[in-house]
Amino acid sequence: MAVAEVETGNGNNSLPAPDPQQKLLQVVLVSPQIPGNAGCIARTCAASAVALHLVGPLGFKVDDTKLKRAGLDYWPYVVVRIHGSWAEFQNYFKQQEGDKRLLAFTKRGTAIHSDFLYRKGDYLIFGSETCGLPPDVLLDCKSETFGGGTIRIPMVETYVRCLNLSVSVGIAVYEASRQLNYEQLEVPSTNSGDFEQSLLTEDIFA
Repeated sequence: MAVAEVETGNGNNSLPAPDPQQKLLQVVLVSPQIPGNAGCIARTCAASAVALHLVGPLGFKVDDTKLKRAGLDYWPYVVVRIHGSWAEFQNYFKQQEGDKRLLAFTKRGTAIHSDFLYRKGDYLIFGSETCGLPPDVLLDCKSETFGGGTIRIPMVETYVRCLNLSVSVGIAVYEASRQLNYEQLEVPSTNSGDFEQSLLTEDIFA
């Protein structure tokens, strides 16, 4: 299995790692339960040059076969950081420099995803497949300090409870990327071997 760059929330990694803050956009999954979804989202993040955060408790182990299979061989191109809890992620987030916002994606969001104006430094927050986002996460996303609001993706609700998590992430990531003119995709073509190698730091599937 390919190697994925992973940092634990306590920051005790022995190997150097690319800074996720260098990414224009970041996806945060809070308590994801289905490994196949997380793997598909990792693949989307690799394709869109977006960093991925997994916030525990997770509903699977990072060496789950379905997680590996869904991510295929794209794990080397995903900047992944694992946080044990939302409190741990909060601590990490507050330490990051530059402009940043927490944007909650929920079916009860007040803004439609395509009407919302995204900015560099946005963190796109998604809840678990079974419970959605916890109340404390929603409060943080609405706070005046770092919150950017709540966002929804329109859908027929009479007979569909919700969109698949990986589909929702894909819709949100590419709308935000479109508004930012896909700037994060402008990876230098020179020294691609060095760039690729810089992402290979720790095998989460070992």
